[in-house]
Amino acid sequence: MELILKSNNEESLAKIIALAKTLNVVVEKRRTDFNKTTRVDLKNRIVSFKANNLSSFGDAAEWEKSQRSDRELPFS
Repeated sequence: MELILKSNNEESLAKIIALAKTLNVVVEKRRTDFNKTTRVDLKNRIVSFKANNLSSFGDAAEWEKSQRSDRELPFS
């Protein structure tokens, strides 16, 4: 089972972590606090992503035409 706790109160979190350790519960701490600059940088990297290689999927329209060659397509 996984339990996610979020709080801005470091003291409360420290108490919960201490209790978890005494109960032999594994505690994983993940960093999720992104500041505004980090979010903007990440957004810009995603938006401006350019692939280095051609897509391995090929042309979707050609695939659909070959798969449905037995019937008329509405846009052909």
